[in-house]
Amino acid sequence: MNEHGHIGEYLDYVVVEKGLSLNTRDSYKRDLDGFASWLENIGASLATASPAEVSSYLKHLKDKGHSARSYTRALISLRGFYKFLLKKGKISASPCSSIDIPRVQRKLPEFLSFEEVESLISAPQDNTPLGLRDRAMLETLYATGLRVSELTTLKLNDINLQVGWLTAFGKGSKERIVPLGEAAMSWLKKYMDEGRAAILKKKTSKTLFVTARGSGMTRQNFWVLMKLYALKAGIDTKKIKPHIGRHSFATHLLEGGADLRIVQAMLGHADISTTQIYTHVTNERLRKIHKKNHPRG
Repeated sequence: MNEHGHIGEYLDYVVVEKGLSLNTRDSYKRDLDGFASWLENIGASLATASPAEVSSYLKHLKDKGHSARSYTRALISLRGFYKFLLKKGKISASPCSSIDIPRVQRKLPEFLSFEEVESLISAPQDNTPLGLRDRAMLETLYATGLRVSELTTLKLNDINLQVGWLTAFGKGSKERIVPLGEAAMSWLKKYMDEGRAAILKKKTSKTLFVTARGSGMTRQNFWVLMKLYALKAGIDTKKIKPHIGRHSFATHLLEGGADLRIVQAMLGHADISTTQIYTHVTNERLRKIHKKNHPRG
C-alpha cells in the first residue's frame, strides 16, 4: 500500500467531499504523519497497524504530555483515515474500531456582558471614515455572530440592506444567510455612504471593509483594533479572544429566549451539540444570579 499516497488521498477527500476546512486538513495531516513515523520506528506500517499499536501510540502521546483534546483529535484522525481505507477496500478491518473516543470536558466559552459589548461597539470615533468602518464592523460582528475571518472577507454583494441580511461563507465555503438587525444596517449604510469611498480615495475594491491601501481588512488588523477599543472602553483585554463577539452574540440570543436551532443556523454549526455549549453558559449564569439574589440561594 502506498501509505503517503493514501494519506494525501484521504486529506483531499475530507476537504472536497466532507467540506472540512484547510486548517482541519492540516491537523489531520500532522496526526497521520506522526502515527506513520511512530510505526516506522517500531518496524510497523499504516497498512498493518493493529489495535494494540494504535493504543500504544495514544499512550505514547499521553506520556509525552499531550492534552486530552490533542489525544482525542489524533484518535479521530486515525478513525477517519482507516474508515476511508476500509471503504476503499484497502484494508479488511480498522484497527481503531474497538477504541472508544474519550469524553473531553469542554471549556465554557467566555463572553462579554451586554454592557461591555455596548462600550466596545461605542469606542470608535464615528466622525472619521476609519472610525465609521470600525463601528460598522463591530456592529456587524455582534449582530450576526460571524467568525472574524468571515467578517473580514465579506464582499459588497454579500450585503443586502434592503431586506436586512448578509451572506456568509463559513468553514468548507458553506453558505448561510444571517439577519443583520437595525443597528448594524444603520451603521453599515453610514459607513458605505460616508466612510468607504473616503478610505479608498480613488481605489476600487470588491471587499466590504477596506483599508487606506485599498486592500481588505485582515483578521490580524481587526484583532489589533479590537484590543485597542477594549482598552479604550475599559474592558480587560485578556477577555478579547478570537471568538468573543461570536460567543457574546450566541449567549445573549439564548438568554433572550432564542430557539437553539435558530442560533445553530445563524452560527453555521453543522452539529447542534456545538451550539449547545452556550446553553451551559446561560444555565451557569442563571445559577450565579439565583445564588446572588435569591434569599435562600
